[in-house]
Amino acid sequence: MRHRLRRTAAVLLAAVLLTGALTAAPASAATTSGFDDWTCKPSAAHPNPLVLLHGLGGNGPGNYSYLGPFLAAKGYCAFTLTYGQATPAIPVGGTVSIAQSSKEIASFVQRVRTATGAAKVDIVGHSEGGFQSIYGPKVLGYADQVGKVIALAPPTHGTTFGGLVSVGDYLGLGPLVDQVLRQFGCPACDELIVGGAAVEKLTAGPIAQPGVKYTVIASRFDALVTPHETSFIREPGVRNEYVQDTCPLDPVGHVGLAFDPTVAQLVANALNPTHATRVICAFGPPL
Repeated sequence: MRHRLRRTAAVLLAAVLLTGALTAAPASAATTSGFDDWTCKPSAAHPNPLVLLHGLGGNGPGNYSYLGPFLAAKGYCAFTLTYGQATPAIPVGGTVSIAQSSKEIASFVQRVRTATGAAKVDIVGHSEGGFQSIYGPKVLGYADQVGKVIALAPPTHGTTFGGLVSVGDYLGLGPLVDQVLRQFGCPACDELIVGGAAVEKLTAGPIAQPGVKYTVIASRFDALVTPHETSFIREPGVRNEYVQDTCPLDPVGHVGLAFDPTVAQLVANALNPTHATRVICAFGPPL
């Protein structure tokens, strides 16, 4: 009798432990969303985590303080970094050479893929970050690890204006940007103008890479990347659009693209075109 009771107790205990294991398993594998949350696990609806690349003279957390949480709320795992810092002591990025920054970004893409278990990432880049989102997959050869690229006002073919560091001014980093420029210079600035070394390397031959879907979004009121159409990639498989094609009265400028509700909706639709929603026009910062 006592032996049977012990055996029954053992069976019940095993059943309890098994039930606990089965109910706990889905929780550990649950999908989540979040901005710079390294425990985030992509969902079936959004299997590619996002890599968000800031503009010249800015940093990841500041440049994506609006768009990052917006995309996380849409169900994405979204991650950013501050690349191309001349010194770790000053939170201003993108000023070192394009080649040096692009290697940092490539390593970050690998880190995101490893952390999330994803085969590919989607990249959203603003200004220099937009350029890097196009440059890296082609020049460094990791296009097979990228699903979509959404580039906001990238100086794809170079710009005639060298004031791209004003991204930092909008983020309140103006004095720090000035300090970096005085002490370390800005190799990236020279490489992103018309005829710059990085521009020449990117535009030698086809820009768009097989298997990657590109969307380039520009503003007709951009005062930094000029002429405006130099952002566009006139190649098959690339969607080029102005914000004003959808919202003619939106005065958003170059820096404001990362903080404009209209642009945020355009980005979300480009990332998930099969479930695109109607864009409600807003007014972005005219900077």
